[in-house]
Amino acid sequence: MNTSPIDSWDGAEAVFTYADNPAMMGLFLLVALAITFGTIIIAAVHEKHAYNNH
Repeated sequence: MNTSPIDSWDGAEAVFTYADNPAMMGLFLLVALAITFGTIIIAAVHEKHAYNNH
């Protein structure tokens, strides 16, 4: 039972925003790294503070 509304994949395209711009890709990487490490650092500070007050 094939209920897909797609009959053919001919002419299918994909759009990759900023894929051809290394500066934007680098910026996104830096933002992602800052968010990741910021979250880890804030969590570690919070845990240390919570442990010391217990």
